[in-house]
Amino acid sequence: MSLKIAYYADDFTGSTDALEFLTREGARTVLFVEPPSREQLARYGKLDAIGVAGLTRSMAPERMEERLLEDFARLEALEPRHVHYKVCSTFDSSPKIGNIGQAIEAGLRVFKNSMVPLVVGAPALGRYVAFGNLFARLGIGSRGNIYRLDRHPSTSRHPVTPMTEADLMRHLARQTDKRMGLIDFTQLESGEADSALQGLKADGCEVVFFDTLNPSHLEVIGRLLDSEANGSCLFSVGSSGVEAALGSLWAEDGLLAGANDFESLRERKDLLVISGSCSPVTGEQIDRAISDGFAAVSLDTSLLVDAEGYRKEISRAVEEAVSYLAEERPTIVHSAKGPEDPRIDRTEAAFARVGVGPDSLKERSGALFGGALGEIARECIQRTGIKRLLVSGGDSSSYAARAMGIEAVEMIAPLVAGAPICRAHAPDSPLDGVEVNFKGGQVGGKAYFSQVAKGCL
Repeated sequence: MSLKIAYYADDFTGSTDALEFLTREGARTVLFVEPPSREQLARYGKLDAIGVAGLTRSMAPERMEERLLEDFARLEALEPRHVHYKVCSTFDSSPKIGNIGQAIEAGLRVFKNSMVPLVVGAPALGRYVAFGNLFARLGIGSRGNIYRLDRHPSTSRHPVTPMTEADLMRHLARQTDKRMGLIDFTQLESGEADSALQGLKADGCEVVFFDTLNPSHLEVIGRLLDSEANGSCLFSVGSSGVEAALGSLWAEDGLLAGANDFESLRERKDLLVISGSCSPVTGEQIDRAISDGFAAVSLDTSLLVDAEGYRKEISRAVEEAVSYLAEERPTIVHSAKGPEDPRIDRTEAAFARVGVGPDSLKERSGALFGGALGEIARECIQRTGIKRLLVSGGDSSSYAARAMGIEAVEMIAPLVAGAPICRAHAPDSPLDGVEVNFKGGQVGGKAYFSQVAKGCL
């Protein structure tokens, strides 16, 4: 076995865009829910790359450290050339939840890098870094406006990790005291990047950010990263820009098999959507889908806090969704329609009544809502036999995948950049063989749900 890269994503929706970048370049890639063993990998044949869809985006630092030290060690045992801790391209994180600084420190303990490269920009997804400041388009795969991150209509109002600082080094400095440096785009374009990187390492920088404004910058970054991995496993952090940079490099150098022949997808009128996103982009997509004829089931998340209420609400949602799906009507089960949904305040109040405060709420809500949505999807698919599922929402997606019994997924067709259609490997689960599309809350235009039902844009 000779893996070129093993990436570990902080949630499920964020892991599929890395899967897509590698697969498109011809890298045989499988995305797992847990770090696989060598025996498990052998069942999937020869692989160039693997991913792991983690849970750390919704974890507190202490739990992150414990989980990452164990999982990074399992990845190191597979002896890949690169290990990449994959984060959201909007760098969603805070000192108390999804702490990227904590992930860097855990990675340094396991992989013994002298320096951690940090690549956040992903131009294909509308994410750009200039002089260390992050800018993001509103809606991946859309024509939304580009905003500085702290003024972005969605990321600045994220219910768990609102991004109030666009300067990435300042933002990360709240999460770690590691010394940081920056290679800006003028150095990337002038041919000075390698000497600048060696200078930063000599000065004791433990984390080095890279500007990224266009694909040519990723070409330079890819060669720098791969040269740093010469003779040892390189641990890096960042968005799927890392996979875009390295995948393109390996394809150019003839180290991959070549482009894949993707499947032709048929229209599925019985699509099921489960959405745990509070993004205004997803809210608009739900409204548009309803106007396009989708049925909608509103999950009352405030009832999920209580054990008895949980069972009753899950049962109600399943029965309602199954009745629509039996009529071959595409159906959405959603926990919110945008950041102003009144269910959000009601649920916070319900958590407060059982002694769960704001800090614990951030971690508990993703697990609770994701698990509930996954349970609903599994039961609906068991009873109806539908063959396509859309999962929307970053914080809840990994919990939903686990509740559905998914072991791994492989890309079978592209749709929108960063959110391919995949096939689920789910032994002993009704999800086995089902077509699954995982998307972050900001992915896609208003008609996205209908496009997934059709299987094309």
